[in-house]
Amino acid sequence: MTDLAALLGAFGAVAVLLAGRRVVLLGGLVIVAAAEVLLARSGGLHLSIKLVAAGAFGVLVLAALALPLRRARWLVAPLVLLVAPFRLPLDFGRGNRFYVAIAHGGQLGRLLPLYLVLAVAALALVWDSLTGDEVGTLPREIAVPVAAFIAFASLSLIWTQDTGSGRNLLEFFLLPFAVLVAVVGRAPITSRVPRLLATIGIGLATLFAVVGIVEAATHRLIFYAHNLQVSNTYTSFFRVTSLFRDPSLYGRHVVLGIAVVVVLLWLRLIEPLFAAALIAVLWVGLYFSYSQSSFAALFVVVLAVTLAAGERRARRMAVVVAVAVALVAVGIAGAKVGHTSVRKATSDRSRRVELTAKAFAHHPLAGVGIGGQPRASQKLATRFGPLQNFVSHTTPLTVAAELGIVGFVLYLAVLGGTARALDAVRRRHQALGLSLAAVFLALFVHSLAYSGFFEDPITWFVLAVAAAFLSGRDAVATR
Repeated sequence: MTDLAALLGAFGAVAVLLAGRRVVLLGGLVIVAAAEVLLARSGGLHLSIKLVAAGAFGVLVLAALALPLRRARWLVAPLVLLVAPFRLPLDFGRGNRFYVAIAHGGQLGRLLPLYLVLAVAALALVWDSLTGDEVGTLPREIAVPVAAFIAFASLSLIWTQDTGSGRNLLEFFLLPFAVLVAVVGRAPITSRVPRLLATIGIGLATLFAVVGIVEAATHRLIFYAHNLQVSNTYTSFFRVTSLFRDPSLYGRHVVLGIAVVVVLLWLRLIEPLFAAALIAVLWVGLYFSYSQSSFAALFVVVLAVTLAAGERRARRMAVVVAVAVALVAVGIAGAKVGHTSVRKATSDRSRRVELTAKAFAHHPLAGVGIGGQPRASQKLATRFGPLQNFVSHTTPLTVAAELGIVGFVLYLAVLGGTARALDAVRRRHQALGLSLAAVFLALFVHSLAYSGFFEDPITWFVLAVAAAFLSGRDAVATR
């Protein structure tokens, strides 16, 4: 069943992303839906008359919601961004009596609000296409590499060393995100949308930061992973998660908000005092995450934005500061390694990287399959440990290990195509282009030391908005 789901997922993703005719797009959406059903069934979902009836009723409800959205499809991108970061505390799996149950112990579940909005937006797009409206074609620099990457990743479920993890990645992330790019990428981007997106992005980051500050003050977490609870008990500092399950995920989203504020500040599209107040709140919230990967991403993004949009004096100062910080960082790292082992100095990251590289060396062409890297590394380890202790936390290495040379080349193609698309957006709309580029750069840098690049809906949202702007007739070129 999983093999068939992998094949259907690959074909469906290619169809929805490359479609230029309504019959191809509609067929692709149907195929993706069929793949999702097969993946859910292989994960423990048992179809019954009651479940089918509930599903049919749900489709009717979604269709009713799609009617008003169809009349204002420029709201698709803002609505997707508004719900993208949120996960409901629900657990899915065959271990639950009704397949779904309330998660326990501070855990978070899937991106259900995002799936709901995507389903409504997809039905609105289907409705428009059935009534004769043009489907629209996504820019090739985004559509082709993204379709190729998702298709190959889907097919790798056939040979993965961890079918359960691979199925989850395909069911809850890659296939829904293919629909995200296809639907949002075909939504109109009117002149009001860029400002609305910036407002939502900064507002969400501020919300997360405020919740994080409250958690730091009260030493009480809303959501968390068990290992974080143990860590906070035995360390001198208290890491917060805000509305996420992990401090680094929380830090990543705060950095995205700061990145947008910095872009608007350099382009003089926001009052300096207001921007300073926002950055102060966001920085305090970020500080209590104690996320080194988030701090590194923030440093790189602020430097890049300053070099791209800052004045000459600011650019020179940024280069000097960057060199100084780099030298200090190298010195601190060298001293730390000199007093302890590399493994301890890197918090076990060096061992994870080494094992991931070995997994790639053993399967260089097509990799160990989607979701299979942790288990493959675990098998190569000399000492047994929990599976989560073998996650590489380095996206390029994870892609190489799971998808081999073929997948890594496709990963580079996605990065290259995105860079070209974002540069094209910047030439037509400087604020939107630089903001999208800053967000994407932050996600990329963060992914070098933490996993979740392709599992983060914001990554795909950036691609979708760039595609929508470049292909939309309603886009207005402005500052």
